[in-house]
Amino acid sequence: MTFALIKERKNPPDRRVVFSPIMCQEVIKQYPDARIIAETSDIRIFHDKAYRKADVEVQEDISKADVLLGVKEVPVEALIPNKKYFFFSHTIKKQPYNRELLQAVLQKSIELYDHETITKKNGSRLIGFGRYAGLVGAYNGFRALGLRDKLFNLEKVDVLPDLDAVKEELDKIKVPTIKILLSGSGKVAYGAKEILDYLNIKKVNVTDYLTKDFDQPVYCMIDVLDYNKRTDGLPSNKREFYNNPSGYESDFMRFATVSDFFIAGHFHGEGAPYLFTREDARHPHFNINLVADVSCDIDGPVASTIRPSTIEDPFYGYDPVTEKETFYDIPGSITVMAVDNLPCELPKNASEGFGEMFLESVIPAFFNGDKDGILARAKMTTSEGKLTKNFGYLQDYVDGKE
Repeated sequence: MTFALIKERKNPPDRRVVFSPIMCQEVIKQYPDARIIAETSDIRIFHDKAYRKADVEVQEDISKADVLLGVKEVPVEALIPNKKYFFFSHTIKKQPYNRELLQAVLQKSIELYDHETITKKNGSRLIGFGRYAGLVGAYNGFRALGLRDKLFNLEKVDVLPDLDAVKEELDKIKVPTIKILLSGSGKVAYGAKEILDYLNIKKVNVTDYLTKDFDQPVYCMIDVLDYNKRTDGLPSNKREFYNNPSGYESDFMRFATVSDFFIAGHFHGEGAPYLFTREDARHPHFNINLVADVSCDIDGPVASTIRPSTIEDPFYGYDPVTEKETFYDIPGSITVMAVDNLPCELPKNASEGFGEMFLESVIPAFFNGDKDGILARAKMTTSEGKLTKNFGYLQDYVDGKE
């Protein structure tokens, strides 16, 4: 079976890749029946010559490969009919801007496997770039703090070679006495936590965070039942909340009144309460003045995130009074970091980490008859140009009715 690493063609350019040259060698070592080729690319973080050195063929034409592996959406005109593709399609939530892509996948009889749909039986994701989004998002938050308050000047991540260089930058700074709130319990949140722990910022529990003052910077990591509560006052239940959050309301304001810096690393499910609204942000006791929104749900659960920002221009300000954008360093505004493609800033480490997960969780399925159902669960479309049963809910979206 031949796997091809495709050239990333989406703009802005993305330098990530599913497998590094070293990981390609590991795949072949573990699965001698596998063959990997790489489509020539002038933007990939690992150059063509690095693949050739690893005995990976680099080709202009990869149309003879069986499985095509990419990261971001493939432009419609670049899709090769009758192939198996893996990439982030950003269609499973019926994103209107990618409707044409899913329509084209079906028209070209492509079997699509979205990286987001590669899961365990319980639905938890097996692969992704979440850790690196958290790492870069938290770092960018501190970079904004340093620039805004004229405390220090951290280099941009995208000019640094790797995670080790990022940590060397952090070695240069001293974090002031602030309270930092981190939401989430998944890979994104734990990626952000790595940065906080590397900076030796003390972790405190919810009770102490809410009730005590400290003479050093501290952080508190909160999960859904810390910032949501039942509307009827009865005890909360996490499973109940995930299944039906309609009986819950936000309890985030108790944290917002004592926090300075908020790192949003949570996943926000459909129907769940917003963490804080625009009205909340205007409240005289709302104390948060810096938000690193790694989750980056626009005009949603984090009211100050009114648009995504970019790697080139990562910060903007949100004026709670006018509810409009302003400069990130204007007094009285909330400084916002809402870059929506954070792992792109750390392409080497992100690619290496992703490849390890893909080799461990996905590649075996091609050689063991998919005994764990990995491919069956992830498969969105068939070679007959149909949606699979698991993704039949997208039919109206494909038909333009939603």
